[in-house]
Amino acid sequence: MKVALDSTPLTVTSGGISRYTAELHAALRNAFPEHEFPLLTDQGRSGLSMLEKRWWLYGLPKQLRGMNVDVFHGTDYAVPYLPVCPAVMTVHDLSPWLDTQWHSGAARVRTRAPRLLRLGLATMVITDCEAIRCAVINRFSLPKERVVAIPLAAGVQFQPGTPAAQDPYLLYVGTLEPRKNLPMLIEAWRALPPQSRIRLVLAGRCREDCPPLPRYDGLEVLGEVAAQELPALYAAATALLYPSLYEGFGLPVLEAMACGVPVLTSRDPALLELSGGAALHVDAADGKAWTQSMLQLLAQPAALAAMRDAGLRRARQFSWHRTAIETMAVYAQAIERFRFRRN
Repeated sequence: MKVALDSTPLTVTSGGISRYTAELHAALRNAFPEHEFPLLTDQGRSGLSMLEKRWWLYGLPKQLRGMNVDVFHGTDYAVPYLPVCPAVMTVHDLSPWLDTQWHSGAARVRTRAPRLLRLGLATMVITDCEAIRCAVINRFSLPKERVVAIPLAAGVQFQPGTPAAQDPYLLYVGTLEPRKNLPMLIEAWRALPPQSRIRLVLAGRCREDCPPLPRYDGLEVLGEVAAQELPALYAAATALLYPSLYEGFGLPVLEAMACGVPVLTSRDPALLELSGGAALHVDAADGKAWTQSMLQLLAQPAALAAMRDAGLRRARQFSWHRTAIETMAVYAQAIERFRFRRN
């Protein structure tokens, strides 16, 4: 089988969709060495004709035909506009439609993806969790059997380490953007009593639409952190704070748990599903509750140890190998469904 994956997300240096594309591609190649998994994109390519530059309408379908591709996997809300082969679309979440301020540059996704789904050009749909699967089915009126939830995983490099004995810190990891609710987090951290206020470290690529972040003593904004440095950054943290208003999965939560780091996060349905009871959840809008929960974590070493153990057990239930196996099964379903529709 030859499955082509959209590699456009890999042109972004960090973020959940980029990580998903890279990890899934590597896991598929490892699990199924007898199959081919070429990566396709129009980004950075020269020599395309004017027609080929209309990538989703002409350039990509032409390439899929020429390569005799069996399945195309759109890893980021898109599939070809022509049904030249079975196509699988990953819909990571509904954030482009829920609040336009969360994705100011997502107008094309908002108009294009619903049409592709309703016209059946996405033969099968993958979501990152069951909560988003149900939401996608309801929003786009899709048959339940056409949408499959397949969880992500933490990479094998995320392993428990030794927390730093000196200069402890609370950690946030993720893109700095409106949906992540960082102004609330910073104010909740500032409300800690001075004797309890350890450093707050924010790590992640800063998007252009990120709200201005104030400067305070003890607040460190690292910006984008190299992938190879993330495991050590997690492992040395006292806890991960992840106050997101909305998620499709919440990969930093799982990465932190895999590193043995306690997690304080919001009550978002995807995050509740992901944690499986191994994290402490607080209403994303309740700053006072966040402050109290931080105090609780910092003052109770025994509770921190129990959360570490629970998080490690939970993280072991996920793997990119499992993600690859389940995704390959969806490719097979897409082929069968596409053949049935053609006949």
